[in-house]
Amino acid sequence: MAMVLWLKENAEGKKIYAIAEAPLINAIKEAGFEYSENPEEIDIVIASYDRDFHWKKFQIAFDALWFYKRARLVATNPDQFCPLPGGRGEVDAGPVIAALESCTGVKCEANVGKPNKLMAELVFKLTNLGPDQCIIVGDRLYTDIAMGHASGMDSALVFTGETSPEMLAAADFVVHPTYVLNNVRDVFAQ
Repeated sequence: MAMVLWLKENAEGKKIYAIAEAPLINAIKEAGFEYSENPEEIDIVIASYDRDFHWKKFQIAFDALWFYKRARLVATNPDQFCPLPGGRGEVDAGPVIAALESCTGVKCEANVGKPNKLMAELVFKLTNLGPDQCIIVGDRLYTDIAMGHASGMDSALVFTGETSPEMLAAADFVVHPTYVLNNVRDVFAQ
């Protein structure tokens, strides 16, 4: 939803391509944007989480950004990986952004997900709640906790994903969580 909102405000009438999964691609199409896999006509390349990533998708984005030099690069989020149960993880949008920036020289000009407050403002609007009535719960200082700070919400850092107690203690990070919890269940105990 945040990406579609950003597109409506910044890319009306543009042709869109996304390294993404079906829900995002469908939302873009349903919002009335023309979706294209032709690098000669792509105006906006979106980097996102994509469990079906393959080099053909990357090549289309590369060609639109580097060879045809016409597309802008934006992203849904900067996360390096998506944590999975058992300590595993899957590659998220961050490495896709880094790879595209590295090989094309094009910098990602907008990240519409965390820590951008756009996503929080969308939630406030949809729920008719204010930042003082909400709390963001997450496992990352640089996205979840930073978005809470940017949007005026309290934040709860949980140790069930990326950040460990040792990482928090060693963090050279200006934004600190309001609460520190072992897991999401502890939110309801507070």
